[in-house]
Amino acid sequence: MENPSWTFNNKPVDTIPNEYEGFVYLITNKTTNKKYIGKKLAKFKTTKPPLKGRKNKRRGYKESDWRDYWGSSDRLQADVDALGPQNFTREILYLCTGRGEMSYLEAREQFDRRVLESDEYYNGIINVRVGGSDKLRQALLERHIKSKA
Repeated sequence: MENPSWTFNNKPVDTIPNEYEGFVYLITNKTTNKKYIGKKLAKFKTTKPPLKGRKNKRRGYKESDWRDYWGSSDRLQADVDALGPQNFTREILYLCTGRGEMSYLEAREQFDRRVLESDEYYNGIINVRVGGSDKLRQALLERHIKSKA
C-alpha cells in the first residue's frame, strides 16, 4: 500500500517550494484519533569536496525523506507498522522558511495543545532550543499578519 500523501490546507502536497526549509506537521491515527505534532526538514545542506585545483567546497541541497516520513515517535511508528499507513493522515500545519521558525512553531503548537498532559498525543517529549533573531521575529510577524487577513 502506498503511503498516504501529505496535505496542506486540505490539498495534496507533491513538492515543497524552494523558499521553504521545512514544515510543522500533524499525524493522526484514524482508528483512535491519537495525534503527533512534529517538524521535518524538506531539504538538507550538502557539502562536496572542491573540484581539482580549487579550494572552495561545493555546497548544495538534497531533498530529505519527508515523503516517506512518519515522525520520530517509537509508539507512533509501531502503530503505523501494525495498522498500516492507510489508517493515518499526514497534514502540514505550517510551511517554514527557516529552522528557527520551524522549531518555534512546533513547540508553540505542542504547548498550545498540551501534548504532554494528554493520552490523546503520541508526543512524549518537547525538545526545543530557539534563539530569538530578527529573521525569526520578522517571519512570525508576517505569519501573524497573514493569519489576521
